[in-house]
Amino acid sequence: MYGDPALPPDFVSLPYVNPEAPKGGRVVTGNTGGFDSVNPFIQKGTPPWQLAYLTHETLLYRSQDESFTLYGLLAESVEVPEDRSWVEFTLRPEARFSDGSPVTVEDVIWSFETLGTQGHARYLGFWTRVERIEQTGERSLRITFRDVDRELALLAGLRPILKKDQWAGKDFSDATIGEAPIGSAPYVIESFVPSRNVVLKRNPDYWGRDLPIRQGVANFGEIRIEFYGDAGVLFEGFKGGELSYLREFNAEKWARDYDFPAVQEGRVVKEEFGDGKPSGITGFVMNTRRAPLDDIRVRDALLHAFNFEFINDTMTGGRMPRITSYFSGSDLGMREGPAEGEVKALLEPHADGIPPEALSGYALPVGDGSARNRAGIRTALDLLTEAGFRVENGVMMTPEGAPFVIEVLLQQGATEYASIMDIYVKALERLGIRANIVAVDNAQYNLRQTDFDFDMTFIRRSFSLSPGNEQRLYWGSEAADQRGSRNLMGVKSPAIDTMIDAMLDAKSPEGFTAAVRALDRLLTAGRYVIPIYRYDVARIAHEARLKHPERIPIYGDSVYFLPEVWWSAE
Repeated sequence: MYGDPALPPDFVSLPYVNPEAPKGGRVVTGNTGGFDSVNPFIQKGTPPWQLAYLTHETLLYRSQDESFTLYGLLAESVEVPEDRSWVEFTLRPEARFSDGSPVTVEDVIWSFETLGTQGHARYLGFWTRVERIEQTGERSLRITFRDVDRELALLAGLRPILKKDQWAGKDFSDATIGEAPIGSAPYVIESFVPSRNVVLKRNPDYWGRDLPIRQGVANFGEIRIEFYGDAGVLFEGFKGGELSYLREFNAEKWARDYDFPAVQEGRVVKEEFGDGKPSGITGFVMNTRRAPLDDIRVRDALLHAFNFEFINDTMTGGRMPRITSYFSGSDLGMREGPAEGEVKALLEPHADGIPPEALSGYALPVGDGSARNRAGIRTALDLLTEAGFRVENGVMMTPEGAPFVIEVLLQQGATEYASIMDIYVKALERLGIRANIVAVDNAQYNLRQTDFDFDMTFIRRSFSLSPGNEQRLYWGSEAADQRGSRNLMGVKSPAIDTMIDAMLDAKSPEGFTAAVRALDRLLTAGRYVIPIYRYDVARIAHEARLKHPERIPIYGDSVYFLPEVWWSAE
């Protein structure tokens, strides 16, 4: 994105891998819920989330040790002009799909067009930015963009490439459970039982095994994904030796429950991995498409009623820090106090249409740590009264005279978040607000989020140190009314759109950082999400036979790090 890649043109392997790692062995991981599709690229169905990156490849490959640097994978070269108004890729002649057929320019063009028009919502936005895509040589193609956006050339390199001939005469957007897209990655699906398991085998004829970018990666001979009804059952399965590893998100549970016999005997090892990434946002998002959550005073009241200090002490023993903004914990996060310098200059033209605290400074409400949180409840009541609400016979009534009822959508098996909500519901009861928790199965959960059919639901968005166009999907105005978009909060803000544009148009790291900090202020001061605690380290318990390189990359806690560069010592 800026400057030069960290690795020279003649690098022999990534710096955070063990190029001598042995191949073979099996690793078993676990998911909660179920699945009814093995096509991760369409809107219909619920596939195992791992399939997209285990079975398919992209033109370029993202290093886990650099903020935003891509290296050639299916493409042997990439060319861009100074303004990055277009990008041209030349394919490697040896690139092959898992069935042995070559990856062609025709496959690439078809993949871009099909994913951009019939694929999952996450692919649609990019396609609207493409003016044309055309073949320029036997192994080369050029994508010309409608507008200048420095990141688009990199995003183009991260679109998955599928095999065109597989879908001849078929409706790609309505693929059935038995139709797994053919990819070019090291793993292929060997078998699956819907909502039970998926078994992937390493392709012995994988085309890219000699590439420097592929040394020391995809080491396991078999990856098995088992599905469990909820997190509790999954944990018991891990304790019983059914899973090879488990990532624990709760620090209290990590300290309390990971002393079972396999740990005591050394058969299971506990490790913690830090990272330098922004916190991202994890918590409960409010749907501003629905009244009265479109009123910032109401959202502010709900934030004050959320007794984080008491909840954190109850859930984690106070061991996990709170997320204080969307990019907290990194240099990209907003700074305390009033906006200054370039951040202020970016925000001031929008002063009349943004929360005043975006300029003057904003911090999340802090409770007193007690169960009652009197000050927070009192402030919440004042805000609701200001917004025209009133209490009648112990029931909070909306300005229209109806009881204030909130429906909270959760996924079955999400016991931790249900427990948080149980505490929160009691706080809302003190305000006369009734909160109904609705826990549904995986398919219903995804469908209702797709249709924005909720008042409040769980949200988690993870960010890199180089956020980009995905921010449009998360909170861009265009995505707000697009079914299946990731803008769950439904925010439509010209100021937010402008900050995303400024971030993408930045020509220097300083300009980029200022734009992200301004965006962070708008999102946080907008009171769209009730944040919970931050997963500041990755807590992974794993079988002792599983090994990893000594050097941990910047994104060492990512899903790509395990299992991508780990190996089995057996």
